[in-house]
Amino acid sequence: MYNILVCDDDKEIAKAIEIYLNKEGYKIIKAYNGEEAIEIIKTNEIHLILLDIMLPKIDGISVAQKVRQKKTIPIIMLSAKSEDYDKINGLNSGADDYITKPFNPLELIARVNSQIRRYTSLGTMKKEETSVYTTGNLRINDNTKEVIVDGVQIKLTPTEYNILKFLTKNKGKVYSIDQIYEKIWEGEAYGAENIIAVHIRHIREKIEIDSKNPQYLKVIWGVGYKIEDLD
Repeated sequence: MYNILVCDDDKEIAKAIEIYLNKEGYKIIKAYNGEEAIEIIKTNEIHLILLDIMLPKIDGISVAQKVRQKKTIPIIMLSAKSEDYDKINGLNSGADDYITKPFNPLELIARVNSQIRRYTSLGTMKKEETSVYTTGNLRINDNTKEVIVDGVQIKLTPTEYNILKFLTKNKGKVYSIDQIYEKIWEGEAYGAENIIAVHIRHIREKIEIDSKNPQYLKVIWGVGYKIEDLD
């Protein structure tokens, strides 16, 4: 059973989410402010966090930043705000995805299931075959989930890892924003542009010597993104 932390100061919303996700077989732990959420994360094994942005004591953005300092747990931000700035701010804090309230329960369940699948797959090691993808001095070992660039191990979030692995596995091919979103999130790419753009920028900052003049992760304007084939 997977443990999901739901952090929202609206107890009715937190309870509704608990009911939806209990039916999917998830165990829900609830917090109603940022301080409580941080303490729960310290003392419990959490597999995913549903995190409201507007929280008492410590806001959701700050909570996400603290989590990202040590953990790669998937984070889905929740907020009544729908402006692009708020979405980007949430993603920049380390979140993997974003849902605007009020949300459709089926959409919530689909997003949670997708994040759980991808997060748990990072811990699955295939002993029968080696899955190593390379281009230039970038190397991804999908058995150990390690990303090495110029001999240095790079720390990525689960979402960043899956985007980079997908593009590197298919190096030289250009994929649109919708294609990347649908492949990684396994869902319809509605409003995916900001989500993909922020994750791409984070990946570049981690794997490129100069993120403004990338060697590996290239944008093809008006088309999409690709990993350069440097082998």
